[in-house]
Amino acid sequence: MENHLHCILQSLDLEKQVKNWKSYTARQVIDYLRARNSTQLLAKLAYYKKGYKTDREYQLWEEGSHPQWIQNEAMLVEKLEYIHNNPVKRGYGDQPEHWRYSSARNYPGRAGLIPVYTEW
Repeated sequence: MENHLHCILQSLDLEKQVKNWKSYTARQVIDYLRARNSTQLLAKLAYYKKGYKTDREYQLWEEGSHPQWIQNEAMLVEKLEYIHNNPVKRGYGDQPEHWRYSSARNYPGRAGLIPVYTEW
C-alpha cells in the first residue's frame, strides 16, 4: 500500500529480523532521496522523526510492528486473503492481482515484482 505494508514472515528471531529489515530499507531509501536531492521528502522524514531519536536525522518507518502468530493453515489463508484484498478494498483495482505490488500474482503462477514462496 502507499503508506503501510503487510507481509507473512518466518524467522527464528522475527523481532530482530524485522528491525534489521526496517533499518536496511530506511538507509536505502534515505540514501536514494539524498542522491536525487529530494529535499521536500527528506524534510518530511525529518519533521516526523520522533524527538528523542537523537541518533538520526530522518525517520522512515513508524516504530513497532503488529505481529500475529499464525497458528494453523486456516489462519494463514485468512491472513493471506486479507493482505491480497486490502488494495481492492482501497479501490486500487478490481482484483487482487491488479495491484502491482501484490503477491496475489505469484499464486496462480504469474510473475510478481519479487519472488514469493507460495508452497506451504
